[in-house]
Amino acid sequence: MSKEEAPKRFDLEERTFAFAKRARALVKTLAKTIGNAEDSRQLIRSSGSVGANYIEANESLSKKDFVLRIKICRKEAKESRYWLRLIEATDETIAAERDLLVQEAQELMNIFGAIVRKSE
Repeated sequence: MSKEEAPKRFDLEERTFAFAKRARALVKTLAKTIGNAEDSRQLIRSSGSVGANYIEANESLSKKDFVLRIKICRKEAKESRYWLRLIEATDETIAAERDLLVQEAQELMNIFGAIVRKSE
């Protein structure tokens, strides 16, 4: 696996970037249904927002701003998990990748939740 595919587990910026890239790759493989089209649009937005808000958190001007941005990261990861669960997977390979992304979204939620608890 390349570095992009398997980011270091402690590098959250790379991990959130890889999550968004994998979500985009999944969307490209989906059946072209109305439901998948709408859910995919939402997934692309929320999955990218996880990493974008994490970058903003690291550039925050105050602890309060940092905590707010991390809470937004957690919210966007949770939203991504929701859209992933709604996506219709037509074959086992797509379903397996979708399920791995649901698991990754859950892990990101847990990480951001722990950061919030330790920061407040």
